[in-house]
Amino acid sequence: MAEPRAVVVGSGIGGLTAAVALHQIGWHVTVLERAASLDPVGAGIGLAPNSLRALDVIGLGDEIRDLAAWQGDGGMRIPRGRWIQRMDASAARERFGGPLVLVHRATLIDRIAAQLPAGVIRTGSPAKVSDPGVPAGRRAVVSTPDGDLEADLVVGADGIDSAVRRTLFPEHPGPVYAGLTVWRVVVPAPDRPFEPHETWGPGAIWGTQPLKDGRIYAYGAAALPAKHPAPDGEHPELLRRFGDWHHPIPAIIAAAEGGPVLRNDVHHMETPLPAYHQGRTALIGDAAHAMAPTLGQGGNQAIEDAVVLAHHATPAADLATALAGYSADRVPRTTAVVRKAARIARMSTVTNRPAVALRTGLMSLASLFGPGVVLRTFDDIANWRPPQHTYASEQSPTTRTA
Repeated sequence: MAEPRAVVVGSGIGGLTAAVALHQIGWHVTVLERAASLDPVGAGIGLAPNSLRALDVIGLGDEIRDLAAWQGDGGMRIPRGRWIQRMDASAARERFGGPLVLVHRATLIDRIAAQLPAGVIRTGSPAKVSDPGVPAGRRAVVSTPDGDLEADLVVGADGIDSAVRRTLFPEHPGPVYAGLTVWRVVVPAPDRPFEPHETWGPGAIWGTQPLKDGRIYAYGAAALPAKHPAPDGEHPELLRRFGDWHHPIPAIIAAAEGGPVLRNDVHHMETPLPAYHQGRTALIGDAAHAMAPTLGQGGNQAIEDAVVLAHHATPAADLATALAGYSADRVPRTTAVVRKAARIARMSTVTNRPAVALRTGLMSLASLFGPGVVLRTFDDIANWRPPQHTYASEQSPTTRTA
């Protein structure tokens, strides 16, 4: 029998992870990417133990752990600099069975893509799902400028504005504005040392974390109307909003001058999809469940999606049953994460002074009971384990099985 064919639309973190996972279990995979190349894009991404375990399934977990900056002790502060919560990296590692780490998105994408044979990824290839297919009948059809591709399985990994999602669920409202705008920068480390932190102020957040290569990944977020452009550029906007906050924030902003400052309005899937599949086509990542970045789980959940999809959709499986199982596993979990991230987004961007004071007081009070109280809120996310064996420490790459 010919190898079953899978077409992945989109070459982000989720799409590439799905391509690798499907390739490893026997699918002939093609990845279609609209962009002209896989040039480095984005900034940092935090990887929690849940997604690192998923990467273990495709044999990449330990490699990424070695490449990543291990987030040390730090915590949460207010703009004047006072610590309101301290984090204990060893306590987090013990509680979740692994560390929280940070890596540049471009590095992660490069390492995942390297697991695929040459020619699998086709850049400069915009794609449209013309027919999602029927599991027990006709194959799916993906249209490209070079002609149509028939596929036994299509994976829609084309991001928050997913055209694949609109094809499968044309009546769904799609993602809506979550009420905040985010800026991201990667800059050289400042001269003065600092501890990793996230700082919460009235209607705004700033976070500063080290990358392993010596650079700093920093992000800011603020409650703003959607499509509210800075009048004189994003760097002056950062200065206005965060320039008088504690060290190292002013130094980070100064280092970002003249370089790229990524700015995005945050959208999330307020109304969940009824399923993450239709016909022979499945959705993963932001295409299925866009979420606010307040839990740092967008990319993590996409990686989970990919390995769970591969767990169900083995070449020998009944595809209708496999995709129904994938949706059954992923819709409840990701919907809960989307809603939790939305609650934290609302809490983190309050502007009313009494509400800000109450929030600060509650956080300070929680810290008095030790790191376990704070870490407990992350239990249901970080303790997740993939349905497959995690092969990284058990088998060589050539002997993995599904």
